[in-house]
Amino acid sequence: MQELNLEDWQDPSVIRAALARKRIAVVGMSSKELRASYFVGFYLFRNGYDVVPVNPRETEILGLTCYPNLSEIPGSVDVVDVFREPGAVPEIAEEAVAIGAEFLWLQFGVISAEGVSIATNGGMQSIVDRCIKIEHARYLGRMHWLGFNTQQIKATRDQV
Repeated sequence: MQELNLEDWQDPSVIRAALARKRIAVVGMSSKELRASYFVGFYLFRNGYDVVPVNPRETEILGLTCYPNLSEIPGSVDVVDVFREPGAVPEIAEEAVAIGAEFLWLQFGVISAEGVSIATNGGMQSIVDRCIKIEHARYLGRMHWLGFNTQQIKATRDQV
């Protein structure tokens, strides 16, 4: 399996399209408040998304029913946001394709060429090595309101 060119999987138009969807399954979401998966799920929930926790060791997170896997979620899922180790991604991608999800979102450090290939071959779009909470804040949240991604404020200096 070849390596991913991450820039190919971080297209702003695909990110914005995923953020426009409302039902997000957070795979690997924890009930522990200090975990990134909890904080991201909480942030999405507070920002109006229909968050569906997925973790076989939990029954409820944020007062929401937690499902052991994607196939047991009733109804459709738009985005599958993954907080698992890269080795778990191919199986998650297969399940995401099977339930008809539109997007596979792999969080920071969750990089799986095989998982992305499965998702792509199944008709899904993928975002890799990006945080959905940060991207939401950048495009739709307070970071956007402050001028980030409007080319008014930049992280790099202009060439002289």
